[in-house]
Amino acid sequence: MEFAQGWDSHATLVDGRWVERRPRRPEVAEQLRRETRLMPWLAPRLPLPVPVPELVTDAPLVVRHALVPGAATESPTAEHGLGLARFLRALHDTSAAEALRHALPPAAATRSDRAAAIERFEADVLPLIPVAQHDSALAILHALRAAPADTVVHGDLGPEHVLTENGRLTGVIDFGDAHLGDAANDLAWPLFGAPAEFAAAFGTAYGVTDELRRRALLWHRLGPWYQVTYGLDIADPDVVRDGVAGVLARL
Repeated sequence: MEFAQGWDSHATLVDGRWVERRPRRPEVAEQLRRETRLMPWLAPRLPLPVPVPELVTDAPLVVRHALVPGAATESPTAEHGLGLARFLRALHDTSAAEALRHALPPAAATRSDRAAAIERFEADVLPLIPVAQHDSALAILHALRAAPADTVVHGDLGPEHVLTENGRLTGVIDFGDAHLGDAANDLAWPLFGAPAEFAAAFGTAYGVTDELRRRALLWHRLGPWYQVTYGLDIADPDVVRDGVAGVLARL
């Protein structure tokens, strides 16, 4: 039974306890293979359960991991904020050098991917924004082009990837975008997309500095840009329209 629809992978629940994933696109295959090398090393260093995929078959490529319990966070609390702060502090304090030896994409790849994404935003998203707001939009892109790439990050942290059950955090999933990047990227949703009591507890427990908070806000503002390009890729005008509305709301 396929139980999750993702842009990168088909995810199927097997025997009620295993998640099997298959790449939707050829370029995703190497990402899945990287996870089978990175996550067994990373998981014991983290204070919450995470997926630990293993290779099932190579052709066709299938990886499998035990189901992480819980459901996407719908009502984040201060207690959840404290727990997620401890999790991200452990993740961000992980040795970058060791993570690179376990298949984490390096800083050079991060900078290359980031530059390509920003170039596409300028070409495909900026023309959809009113000219009067181009300067504000370009300032975000310019600032994030120079963001650090020195920390082990999740890379796609939001409520859909932070799991809860019976009022407590139970795990964090979907490490396909993990890379050596900017710690502030992972702070965007906790600080600027979650309820105020969650954000306050998170910020204190994590030890958020003024500089991290400034960059986290920039990453938060950039989020809808990815939605616009995703909508363009799948030729869905509703997704594009909603993404543009998000871009404008966060400028």
